[in-house]
Amino acid sequence: MPRINTALALSILTLATGFFLGACENASNTNSTTNSQGLKVGTLLPTTGDLASIGQQMVGSVPLLLDTVNACEGVNGQPVTIVEVDDQTDPRAGAAGMTKLATLDKVAGVVGSFASSVSTAAVSVAVPNQVMMVSPGSTSPVFTEKAQKGDFKGFWARTAPPDTYQALALAQLANQKGFKRVSTVVINNDYGVGFEKAFVQAFEKLGGTVVNKNKPVRYDPKAQTFDTEAAAAFADKPDAVVAVLYAETGSLLLKTAYQQGLTEGVQILLTDGVKSPDFPDQVGKGSNGQYLLTGSLGTVPGSDGKALADFNRLWQEKKGSSPGEYAPQTWDAAALLVLAAQAAQENTGVGIANKIREVANAPGTEVTDVCQGLKLLREGQDINYQGASGNVDVDANGDVVGVYDVWTVTADGKIEVIDKVSPTPQ
Repeated sequence: MPRINTALALSILTLATGFFLGACENASNTNSTTNSQGLKVGTLLPTTGDLASIGQQMVGSVPLLLDTVNACEGVNGQPVTIVEVDDQTDPRAGAAGMTKLATLDKVAGVVGSFASSVSTAAVSVAVPNQVMMVSPGSTSPVFTEKAQKGDFKGFWARTAPPDTYQALALAQLANQKGFKRVSTVVINNDYGVGFEKAFVQAFEKLGGTVVNKNKPVRYDPKAQTFDTEAAAAFADKPDAVVAVLYAETGSLLLKTAYQQGLTEGVQILLTDGVKSPDFPDQVGKGSNGQYLLTGSLGTVPGSDGKALADFNRLWQEKKGSSPGEYAPQTWDAAALLVLAAQAAQENTGVGIANKIREVANAPGTEVTDVCQGLKLLREGQDINYQGASGNVDVDANGDVVGVYDVWTVTADGKIEVIDKVSPTPQ
């Protein structure tokens, strides 16, 4: 019996190996010539989970962009198709989703993800499968560091600037408001920890003090209660608390701090991870009927691109509403994928990776209309795409530099942009 089992095991292993090698060969062949099948683009964005309130505002951008593209002759002579995957704001789901997109759907490029922790998991699948990944919202500085080491081999870019810039913008805002002593509380993942480190460095350079620098408060994204974290973040009555959160769990943490009476006289400073119309309601109201978040301040990557007005107009026309947070960055991510594929004259991840910086940067004719860009590329001309979120000049690390909106929560629970800040390098 042992011999039979061993032989059977070896047969299964041999068969599995054959399927694996065959799959790798097919993937390689698919990535070399897929023009006959048309360009296929995937999305890996959160419509459920901790970032669903923002992710649901983003997902409409890619179909809108591709409908526009397909109405003006598509890419490389054929319509572009889309495969949508919900990453659930979960790294494991993100890795599984990217595996499906890369190996089963055989997409050339993916718009996603939003959460930095999910993108970290997904890009480790995208790179060996030669799928170009463009994130519209993963802002962790870790991606810059990994790109500098060559980990991504050119198969990574993002249309939202890294948090080294947003952290600097928030530090400058805190300094302008006269806050000298602040503390931090962050979600314990790539986004939160990366932002925290960048903020501490920037704020100290401006002469400020981070009172819990040596005992940072980092909460588990799977936690259900936050009494300990809230007490630690607001200890010693800082001038302000910098809260780098996701909406679902972050609302619980802030509600706990208010219920414990910790927030009296302390300014709350927030970031892009919670700038959602629903967030003030998630945190809730006090016994006096007032929104607990009233007067809080935050930053978020803004949109000031030359294509923004046209994008807003198209969104309003097609959807009857205004686009939400990160929708312009998502539109631009999809635009770069299709323009790069046309520039490469092939519907592959390799082709897109080779051409994405070329279509995003000077020299070339500046274009805000993706159809005009595709037309010029078909004629063999160079272009410099100017996006809805900004000029999306992609550097060697896949990064862009942006402008930031300063926002607040009004007495009636509305989020209102009150200013802009452009981070000044220190």
